[in-house]
Amino acid sequence: MLRTKFDLYQPFTAFAHHGSKSMTRLFSFLLAAALLPAHACAQTPQQEAVPDAPIPATLFPHSDTSRFYAQGQANIIFQAHGPFHSPYESDNSLLSRGEYKTSLIGTLYLGAQLVRTPRYETEFLLDFESAGGRGISEALGLAGFTNLDVVRNPNLGSKPYIARIQMHGTIGLGGGTTEAERTPFSLATKVPTRRIDLRIGKLSLPDVLDLNSIGTDSHLQFLNWTVDNNGAWDYAADTRGYTYAAIAEYDDKIWSARYAFALMPTQPNGIDIDWNARRARGENTEFELRKGLLSAFLPSERKGTIRLLGFVNHANMGLYRDAIKNYLAGLTPTPDIDVHAERPTVKYGFGGNFEQELTSNLRAYGRFGWNEGQHESYAYTEVDQTIALGADYNMQSHGRPLDKIGLTYVTNAIKRDHQNYLKLGGKGFLLGDGNLNYAREDIVEAYYNVHTWRGVFYALDMQYITHPGYNADRGPVLVESVRMHVDF
Repeated sequence: MLRTKFDLYQPFTAFAHHGSKSMTRLFSFLLAAALLPAHACAQTPQQEAVPDAPIPATLFPHSDTSRFYAQGQANIIFQAHGPFHSPYESDNSLLSRGEYKTSLIGTLYLGAQLVRTPRYETEFLLDFESAGGRGISEALGLAGFTNLDVVRNPNLGSKPYIARIQMHGTIGLGGGTTEAERTPFSLATKVPTRRIDLRIGKLSLPDVLDLNSIGTDSHLQFLNWTVDNNGAWDYAADTRGYTYAAIAEYDDKIWSARYAFALMPTQPNGIDIDWNARRARGENTEFELRKGLLSAFLPSERKGTIRLLGFVNHANMGLYRDAIKNYLAGLTPTPDIDVHAERPTVKYGFGGNFEQELTSNLRAYGRFGWNEGQHESYAYTEVDQTIALGADYNMQSHGRPLDKIGLTYVTNAIKRDHQNYLKLGGKGFLLGDGNLNYAREDIVEAYYNVHTWRGVFYALDMQYITHPGYNADRGPVLVESVRMHVDF
């Protein structure tokens, strides 16, 4: 494992020392690889291509019938940005001098079907993970940060840890069966159409809630925090993104309903979980309708989905307005959201997303989110309102069915109390330039994901960010990324 990690990481580390010329050469190389026709792979004259043969998307084949499951992945992301305009900055600012960083995350997914009958199924799921490297500016200075793989506390190191350990059960209620894709989070390939789905253990809430097949996976799709997740959903999680939770779900033919009860961290962006559920907890509900926004105007085979999400968090969260009052009264040298009487408070919000097939190769998606914004951002990121729209295009008609191009635009905002807190010199767990000339944080992201061989993918990604950290005095900044992803 250590040798594999070193061999994958070394090319990116060497590349990082050669600046923008190397970036240009690598971009050109990968684009050339992407444009190679499918028949360019090595083949003897006696061999004939099989037109309908599926292209392997993993280094090793995996059984769809075994009771046991084992799969792994490694994701390496190199990111860089050049110098940008910045009349001032502070400890929580995106660095204006230009920088580059590399992150590496590896995961081993294990599972076993303990009970497997047509009506009942019980699975045990266990995942080990290692997260190393760092994000640009130590993942500070942006609400929509540019790399979802980055752990917001780099001092935790890359020592492997248990990311998920859970029991997953399904109770069939009739209505026949439905084909299902085997994933690390659900091993069955056929499930009852009407069913109750139960999970309990350590997991990440975005494993189950706020999913979107166009904007969810930072390993094969977009990279930005507020593109792959709803930025205004301050979901219960430690700094690595995991919590202990119980999730109940009802599924029917064209709709589903979910409820998740999860534990909150003891402090903002903390690694420790508060086990007193009466004092600190997150409650989440979601309704999913598997019918697109444009179903009435498109052929029936064009699939679509609409999801609506709501959340209520209970934790020891401070109020931005109280922090400002304490500062103006001379009780603190700067506004400090952490200086308040310890008491349970409530933060709530809602959101939704949609996805819609437009043609056989083109899909569109969107997200929106809102939270009340008076209480501090506590677990995910500093966003009180978000809107995202985008699309992806599959290159199948160009002879590359596993290649994909994506483009999205996301705009993030914070409420007036949050703005004033940052303007007066306050700091959140991500933001704080020492001053603030407020403007919405706008981000355009584009990627090209290239399948090179079996489970090996490369991607080129660009993110253009205006008003980083909601500050019109700073930026804009262009963040360039190269990603290598391996499934095995």
